[in-house]
Amino acid sequence: MNILLNMSFHVDFFPLMIVMTLAWAAPVILSLFRIGKVPTVIAEIILGYILGHFLMEKFSPESIKILDFLALAGFIFLMFLSGLEINVDQIIASLPRKKLTLATFLKNPLLTGITHFGITLVLSYISTLALARFIHIPSIWYFSLIMVTTSVGIILPILKNRGEIAGHYGQMLIITAAVADIFSIILFSFTAFTLKNGFKFELLYIFFLFFAFYIFSIIGQKMRGIPIVKKMSFRFSHSALQIKVRGTVLIIIIFVVMAQLIGEEEILLGAFLSGLMMSGFMHKGRSLLILKMDGMGFGFFIPIFFVMVGMEFDTGAFSEFDSSIVWFLPTLLIILFAIKLIPSMMWIRLFGFRRALAGGFLVSSRLSLIIAASAIGLEMGVVTPGINAAFILMAIATCLLSPVIFNLLNPRNILDGQKTIIVGGSSTGVLLSRRLHAHGKSSIIIEKDPERFKAIQEKGLNVIPGDGTCEEIYRKLKLSAGNYVILETGNDETNIKIAHLLREQFLHENIIARTKLKHIENKLNLMNVDTVDERRVLATTLENLILRPNTYHDLVESFDNYIVEEIMITSDEIDGKQIKEIPFQYNAILMMIKSGDELKIPHGDTYLKKGDIIHVFGTPSALLETHKLVE
Repeated sequence: MNILLNMSFHVDFFPLMIVMTLAWAAPVILSLFRIGKVPTVIAEIILGYILGHFLMEKFSPESIKILDFLALAGFIFLMFLSGLEINVDQIIASLPRKKLTLATFLKNPLLTGITHFGITLVLSYISTLALARFIHIPSIWYFSLIMVTTSVGIILPILKNRGEIAGHYGQMLIITAAVADIFSIILFSFTAFTLKNGFKFELLYIFFLFFAFYIFSIIGQKMRGIPIVKKMSFRFSHSALQIKVRGTVLIIIIFVVMAQLIGEEEILLGAFLSGLMMSGFMHKGRSLLILKMDGMGFGFFIPIFFVMVGMEFDTGAFSEFDSSIVWFLPTLLIILFAIKLIPSMMWIRLFGFRRALAGGFLVSSRLSLIIAASAIGLEMGVVTPGINAAFILMAIATCLLSPVIFNLLNPRNILDGQKTIIVGGSSTGVLLSRRLHAHGKSSIIIEKDPERFKAIQEKGLNVIPGDGTCEEIYRKLKLSAGNYVILETGNDETNIKIAHLLREQFLHENIIARTKLKHIENKLNLMNVDTVDERRVLATTLENLILRPNTYHDLVESFDNYIVEEIMITSDEIDGKQIKEIPFQYNAILMMIKSGDELKIPHGDTYLKKGDIIHVFGTPSALLETHKLVE
């Protein structure tokens, strides 16, 4: 009680209320005006700018200090989540394992990503030298580093929405962006320390952060396998204690404190490394813990950071350029695109000129890191207020233009390629579409009810109006043999009619229907339609909750972490080899082998041959690597 009495209630919460009102209003405004493709942070910056020019003088200095602290916490969360966005498994899977030739080099996302970054850095430095002849740039090197940044947070959802995240093209762009983020932050850290303190022995202290990153990663991996730790983690994480969330926040603070001991400007690196480490633990899946961290960051702290960026944005700072502002801003924007587009031409051989150019524009998008790096440079005096304001404008411009140009150059056709066709927009069908989307798989819903069609469309899912019993709609959808058709009309007789149409008119085999009645199941099975019996599924779920609750919760809550796939062996190199001779990715586990009509439990001495189907359980990136290995 004494603690409560010693607390000061003389805190003005009004400024925080205003900032949080703007943070809440930003996505609402974008939704109301149907401009959902515009990143919310841009609306937050704009609203913050308006707030700073009309209400800023009414805020007390103490209130501003509180907002500054919360904004700093938002910056730390932003860097943590930036590290979390990087899929460590994908990068490890891209490490070269074969003799390098030009062809294998160009196909390797990690090697081309590093090369792309190197060329971008050289071009950025040359461009900065040219700009320095016309405007005052305090630090050529730091300015050029700011320009090489990119935004995984912009690139990842765009590719995911298009269903390209698992393909070679998507992997190339994601890893290129991830490499740019990692190298940019490392170079920023060393550069900031050097600019502030000079070349001193203490510069080596930065390596202590990487050593701590390695030690924590090893300890974390070891602890995850200890039964008592797993048991306690499960017990506490689903209670009000939220032990996993507390542990994650503790790791962030530990790395931030270690970074602060080296230098205040190293906070960026410390927070980023904590996110990168957690990404390795979580295999970059959207688990329940990650959703909670997203909620803490994007729900409270990060919006405050971007609103404060807008509040402190000073258009008057552009006066330092005088008349040169007319050409400086357009030139800077062109350079920001050019230094990414030129190295992207190495992808022409793989994807063609148009897709290579589109990819170059997409990796040109910049947002969080360019703003953060510029803000740090401003505080250290190596970035002028005018240049800082210019980079904030450039961040807004690139993250608006890059996705639009990418989609124009590389238009998405949801009708081509592998897709799942869901006939009927029931709640189950919508949920299935969302889960497939989370796995980077394309799906299309057919819905004949106009109101339900509109509701599904507003959810951002692929849906077309039409009647599933009509033959023409499947021709319009370019139905192919590899496409799955899910019958979710809610009417058994309609499902049978559609199944009959697909089997007779299209000779289609991959059909799945849900049913409750045994005689309907028999009719569908006679047409070779796979059926899902609701009673058995419910009984199996209840059985799992009773007999193996921990396993069930772990799998359900992290469905995007781990996937089971059937992969046919087509590689001549794998044919006739024993499993122990094959370098399977360590996050991929062979569960079963189907050889003809025979099912086998795999062992080290088991031989694999072409035509065998292996059932593999693992992370998305591990399964992608397994596809490359056996196909």
